[in-house]
Amino acid sequence: MPHASVTGEVEQASPALQRIEALLAAYPGVTHDELEHLRRGFAREATALDVGLIAGNGAVAEGYRRFRAEHIDPLTLADLARAGGVLAAGAAIALAPAMW
Repeated sequence: MPHASVTGEVEQASPALQRIEALLAAYPGVTHDELEHLRRGFAREATALDVGLIAGNGAVAEGYRRFRAEHIDPLTLADLARAGGVLAAGAAIALAPAMW
């Protein structure tokens, strides 16, 4: 899908970005493989610029909002475990001088 550049010129999105946008336009009516492609695209391939272009594209706004709410934003148990580990390490460092 075309995107306006900073100068106002219309630029064509990369083929990878076009595929992601097409899948988001169809979301949630995508296959398991297509859903995995979306997850991988956002996790490993999409740049911050790509995400911004997708977020600003009204044609895929509803699919993007739903996909993001269901697959990007939720905290997972692994996220909570990492946060707990960081807090425990910080507490240990903060309390270390009191142990001496």
